[in-house]
Amino acid sequence: MNLHQFRFVQEAARRGLNLTEAAKALHTSQPGVSKAIIELEEELGIEIFTRHGKRLKRITEPGQHVLESIAIILREVGNLKRIGEQYSAQDTGTLSIATTHTQARYVLPVPVARLRETYSKVNISLHQGAPDQVARMVIEETAEIGIATESLSSYAELITLPCYEWEHVLVVPRDHALARKERLTLEDIAAQPLITYHPSFTGRTRVDNAFAQRQLTPRVVLEAIDSDVIKTYVRLGLGVGIVAEMAVRDDKDPDLVARPLGPLLGRNVARIALKRGAYLRDFVYHFASLLSDRLDKELILRAMTGHVADYEL
Repeated sequence: MNLHQFRFVQEAARRGLNLTEAAKALHTSQPGVSKAIIELEEELGIEIFTRHGKRLKRITEPGQHVLESIAIILREVGNLKRIGEQYSAQDTGTLSIATTHTQARYVLPVPVARLRETYSKVNISLHQGAPDQVARMVIEETAEIGIATESLSSYAELITLPCYEWEHVLVVPRDHALARKERLTLEDIAAQPLITYHPSFTGRTRVDNAFAQRQLTPRVVLEAIDSDVIKTYVRLGLGVGIVAEMAVRDDKDPDLVARPLGPLLGRNVARIALKRGAYLRDFVYHFASLLSDRLDKELILRAMTGHVADYEL
């Protein structure tokens, strides 16, 4: 057995048992993937997958155990590479970050710049996606660290830690009636056409739940993943907007009024995600500390070894 066979089996499972897609992802041929899987099954004396003709249908019970072992083996192979990089060239390498658009646009520029000041030879690779995609990128080791608000804590393969709290704000033109209203209510907002995030992004679940608890159904006229897009359509008069507080700055949005919605919608927690059992290089710990001074190396190491699950806030 060899690492190529392990990677082929793992990728076949990740791609929904589609060998053609697995072969594309691994830059090889579909017959080559199929042959490698069969050879591993013959060597182990079990079927990892059941088949219908040449198509894989499902993962067998022993196949589930094989996949668990393969995940551990390939994770440790990745750790060996990172250990080598850490000690052969301690201040060089690439930090791969998976995050959402809001985090990449409004939160990460300063921490990334400060990391580069300390580790000038470290390159940054930013991968943007929905929160579920962020989680998958960390699990599949496309990224070493993930940052998002939604979804990260629901994956057993990940260690997640709270990074910072934030609230939504209502954005309206300066001449809008809600800009001058002394005390906003959810009923006020529900009476307006609403522009906000796509359901899987930037705390949208909390927004929906708050309205549902008051038995309100806001009229959402536009959904987007980009805060700047939401603000653009607010400026055009399409409706009022709900965005993350970090997306509104007085010096860049002088024509808009931002009203805090924490008392109405509650506060959100942005979290970092790390793959359970992964070896982290020093600059990963340093970057985490730049995101939050509570995320020091000692706390992260305790979390990675299962001795702490969250902050004692």
